[in-house]
Amino acid sequence: MSTLDADAAPAPNRVFILGIGVTATTLDRAVSIIEQWIERRIQNYVCITGAHGIIESRSDPRLRQIHNEAGMVTPDGMPLVFMARRLGFKPVSRVYGPDLMRRLTEVSALKGYRQFYYGGGPGLADQLAATLKARHPALPVAGTMTPPFRPLTPEEDDAVVAHINAAAPDIVWVGLSTPKQEFWMASHIGRLNGAVLVGVGAAFDFLAGTKSQAPAWMQRSGLEWAYRLAHEPRRLWRRYLRIVPLFSMLATAQIIEHRAAGMYGRARNIPRHANVTDQEKSSSSM
Repeated sequence: MSTLDADAAPAPNRVFILGIGVTATTLDRAVSIIEQWIERRIQNYVCITGAHGIIESRSDPRLRQIHNEAGMVTPDGMPLVFMARRLGFKPVSRVYGPDLMRRLTEVSALKGYRQFYYGGGPGLADQLAATLKARHPALPVAGTMTPPFRPLTPEEDDAVVAHINAAAPDIVWVGLSTPKQEFWMASHIGRLNGAVLVGVGAAFDFLAGTKSQAPAWMQRSGLEWAYRLAHEPRRLWRRYLRIVPLFSMLATAQIIEHRAAGMYGRARNIPRHANVTDQEKSSSSM
């Protein structure tokens, strides 16, 4: 759970998409909020979520709770941006994990924010750190760690926490993929001293140069999933076969319900966005 205090900079409003509170924000605003958390030593975690995270959260109450308790849930994919805008929230733009990581890396090199990279396959965190350090020589790298591909024992987990705390990072980048990284952040937010945790998944591969990103036009059009499927069909075909049609169907239903509620509200002279709680109840019931 986030530990945002009363003096912290307020996060933007949330738009509830299929019951998940996605922060209605932009990349600039997200970076500014994280900077303020670091400067004020406020612990928080950030979920960078697309349609995959939304669908997984609908079927897992704990994962849904983790998202809704996060300091921010940024719209990682264009489908969520399109949804937020159609539900009446502006300005909203894509806060893509690799873009957020690039921007905060630039800021950290200037302001001295210490980075820790946790996750990825064997050697990936080290390669990522070396790549970013080569681009930004002033970047303070506090450490890296690649956990084994299995659940850690309590003793191993305690050792991980002690190691990260000894490194004293300001940002811990978590590259474990969804939903593993969300569970990890939620279970460690109170145990890591003063760090902001950001779950970025495949951004480790993209920024280290081990995987290619979709062309910009595909990213803007909400077609990045097709590019990734074409490059990793064996790993991703089952995921996208389920997620793409299911999200499209449920999102369309929510938009239709939202428009119908707006027409009803205008007929009765009720403000279209009376409050976020009403929208949350509506989207959660679908």
